[in-house]
Amino acid sequence: MRYLTVLVLALSACVGAEIPQGPSTLETPFGTLWYDVEGEGQGTPAILLHGGPGFNSYYLNPMRALGADRPVVLYDQIGSGRSTSSTGPSDWTVENFVAELETLRSALGLERVHLIGHSWGTILAAEYWRAHPEQVASMVFMSPALSIPAWLADGDTLLMTLPDSIQQVVAEHEAAGTFEDPAYQAAVGVFYEAYLARSLPWSEDVDSAFAFANLDIYGTMWGPSEFTATGTLRDYDASPWLGEIDVPALFTTGEFDEARPPTVRRIAALVPGSEMEVIPGAAHLTMHDAPEATNQVVRDFLRRVDGR
Repeated sequence: MRYLTVLVLALSACVGAEIPQGPSTLETPFGTLWYDVEGEGQGTPAILLHGGPGFNSYYLNPMRALGADRPVVLYDQIGSGRSTSSTGPSDWTVENFVAELETLRSALGLERVHLIGHSWGTILAAEYWRAHPEQVASMVFMSPALSIPAWLADGDTLLMTLPDSIQQVVAEHEAAGTFEDPAYQAAVGVFYEAYLARSLPWSEDVDSAFAFANLDIYGTMWGPSEFTATGTLRDYDASPWLGEIDVPALFTTGEFDEARPPTVRRIAALVPGSEMEVIPGAAHLTMHDAPEATNQVVRDFLRRVDGR
């Protein structure tokens, strides 16, 4: 009987050929959601969850290659990129982002999915699992932000590797709250080229991710920069309950990631049976700095899960 139940779940998850391909939109309680489906393989479908919050899925385009095995769903979250928002700051909550994801999954008729979250998307994946565990086949935590106190400590550590002049600019303007000052923004750019995306010039996908970001959402939920959190997520920490995760989990990070490998390794150790891979030569946007290596690691993991 147990074997039959597992078989039925597996077959119900593999409905890839029935999912309409290409971009479309979906009306949700939070606005019009833009999404795109690519791939007709028979593997369990995967949904990609971009970072931010307030950014978008443009920079995840290199991961469309996963569609060789399975349907891959990309979407722009509430009010970002090609999606619109009918909500305001009081509605920009983790719970509503989870509800938006559930609306999308349900509308596509996906019984069980792999969740591939990057950065803030790892929070979204974990919280979705807590709310809807029966819908999740596995989770990939890419450059995770599952403990914001640890993330901010890592940011301080990485800032100290930059020239003293950069550190001084950051300290002065953060003390004064002058985050829009060109000198502060230039200093942030130095940090980003070291620990966000190292391959220069940045790709069109990365440029578009910044060009179409909703910085109001980013500022409200996160803050003025990747290493400074002043928003509603600043105290978020999933560490106390990560041990409850009972689906296969993969953690990835870049060699030069702002989600530092030692920290990611400690967090991964909290999830029973989880796996971890470090992408050589890459910073936070591993899919930009090392797309083939990133896709191979994720592809191999998903194939192993599907084969169990």
